[in-house]
Amino acid sequence: MTYEEALTYINSVEWLGSRPGLERIRALCEALGHPERSLRFIHIAGTNGKGSVSAMLDAILRAAGYRVGLFTSPYIERFNERIRLNGEDISDDDLAQCTARVKACADALEDTPTVFELITAAALVYFQQVGCDFVVFECGLGGRLDATNVIDTAQLSIITGIALDHCAILGDTTAQVAAEKAGILKPGVPVIFGEGDDDAARVIRQTAEERGCDLIRTDFVAIRDIRPDLTGTTFRFGHREVRIPLVGLYQTRNAATVLTAVDLLRRQGVAISEEAVDAGLAATRWKARFEMLSRDPLVFYDGAHNPQGIAGAGENIRQLLCPLAPDGRVVLLMGVMADKDHREMIGELAPYAAHAIAVRPDNQRSLDAGEVAAEFEACGVPAMAAASVWEGVRDGISLARREKRPLICLGSLYMYGDVKAAVRSVFGE
Repeated sequence: MTYEEALTYINSVEWLGSRPGLERIRALCEALGHPERSLRFIHIAGTNGKGSVSAMLDAILRAAGYRVGLFTSPYIERFNERIRLNGEDISDDDLAQCTARVKACADALEDTPTVFELITAAALVYFQQVGCDFVVFECGLGGRLDATNVIDTAQLSIITGIALDHCAILGDTTAQVAAEKAGILKPGVPVIFGEGDDDAARVIRQTAEERGCDLIRTDFVAIRDIRPDLTGTTFRFGHREVRIPLVGLYQTRNAATVLTAVDLLRRQGVAISEEAVDAGLAATRWKARFEMLSRDPLVFYDGAHNPQGIAGAGENIRQLLCPLAPDGRVVLLMGVMADKDHREMIGELAPYAAHAIAVRPDNQRSLDAGEVAAEFEACGVPAMAAASVWEGVRDGISLARREKRPLICLGSLYMYGDVKAAVRSVFGE
């Protein structure tokens, strides 16, 4: 099987969509000889922040000298990003070989696995073959019925935070969402829980007690003396002075969860020096999370795609970008999925916008750009609907240059690649 054939095969079952349940992935892992049983996992769920937490933990463990696999979703620019070893994407040849092995087993199953189940299985096969010391394993959707929950146990479970998202699947209250996320808790495995309201915290605590898991809450009160800039964030967490190259005030909370995890891993006997923590955090890179794409004019991209994420992005816009504009307002470029609470998201951002440019991401779930523009207009923000992401970026950069304002692009991870390519095109790169 070639790389191209592997992607064609994986995409050929995309029409099956998301079908929650662990029966297929369990049968597939059994047919593959249970590759997951020879690996040590740090299993990460949460509404927002799990990608950034995964990236920081991966970098710290690598800096400590461990061989680390990283499994994340969705990919931002290239499929191979989803499966990484020691900071490098899986090679085309390795992906093809692992997919071929998965296909041979999947084809023999009566119930065809979903796309995410096939990718999860291929990642497990790869991580077993290369002999990972740790696998940082990010959930796709939810937790209880997510394909990553095929694992029997973990070194540590992390739930970064609970908010409303994917309500049709996970539930329309924070308690229901928390119950789904808490499904990753394994008997006797400690769990770290970050942000969430009282209802969510009660569900997480109750599940931890039922399964005999020590529950550790991230101490966000210990975050102080925050000094953000356009290249990263410096702050204190307890006795630590911390510097991360990730821009955004919300990243201090993600980093606090990571540092809490490091302390817990140390108590479990995992050797991680302070030097490894500092080096790992300094080396962390994570695309599309308040990422600077251009300095002149300033162009940022943030993958915020639900109300909680947009609130965090809004906090960053207000504190970092608005002071750089003559009247304290920026140019917004936004594209969203139709199944998101786009009215609440737009209402959160409107006070910071001098102009809004609406685009339609290249995804069948995308909301029409005209509807997005109309929502901004209803909030009193002059808005236009661009015919394409490229045209939207071009017009946004033109406005930003003319009016000396930053441009922030956000609303979906699915348009990151198109926005980045458009920025390069506009600047002739």
